[in-house]
Amino acid sequence: MSRLRQEGGRQVMKITERFFQMDSEWNVVHLPYKPNGFLVFIFGDRNHFVGEDSSFWLQHYGRNQLLTSLRNKGYTLVNSNLFGRHWGSEKAVAYAKQLIHYVFKQEILNEKIHLLAEGTGALIADELLRSIPNQIRSAAMVNPCLDLQAHHKREKENKFFYKQFIKEIAESYGITEREAADYPFKSISPYHNLVPVHIWQRLNGSPYPYMIHAKTFEERQLKGRHSVGLTLHLSEHPQRIHSAIANFFKTHEKVL
Repeated sequence: MSRLRQEGGRQVMKITERFFQMDSEWNVVHLPYKPNGFLVFIFGDRNHFVGEDSSFWLQHYGRNQLLTSLRNKGYTLVNSNLFGRHWGSEKAVAYAKQLIHYVFKQEILNEKIHLLAEGTGALIADELLRSIPNQIRSAAMVNPCLDLQAHHKREKENKFFYKQFIKEIAESYGITEREAADYPFKSISPYHNLVPVHIWQRLNGSPYPYMIHAKTFEERQLKGRHSVGLTLHLSEHPQRIHSAIANFFKTHEKVL
């Protein structure tokens, strides 16, 4: 995808998005006009698709604003379809690691990455924070889903949602629906590293309630002596949150 940009009194065509397929999945790299050398990996919620020439984040007004704001600050951003409704499956985590490796072969960037995870994307970010902390500079989470065990229990209360959840788990984990119903889902456990994590949590209308996910996560990390930043908000000022995420990333670019 290209855009016209004014440079030295003339308009030049600049590539701003590069879509590519790796194995079965579509991915996109968002390229800044003036790179700052840092990479942000986006892990979106369960319906945040990436196709061959568009994505949920490009089509959704608020997400597009966040993308544009980070790209204008010089960040290179990567987003993947990641098997769609993956629910943090091992297959999706393995693919994310492969993708990080692939992007570094294509782009010259600082070797430590920022993570930006929303909803179920936080399940992937959580696994990466546990398995490859030395490659991660910081992690920003927005309305995260972090406790699958608690989420499973909560979904049981609504027959329709529960049926859909079990179907998606069976498909993404490669098991039967019967196995999915009794699956030993992970709960939240403390990290054994000090990668900075900050959560922005909307108090109204989030599908992943704060008390079950963000709050429990913050408390358990604290037990492991890992302090997690937590900002609670109502959804009136998205620009304020976009600026706060960019500032959080910038804060953790000085020391490493």
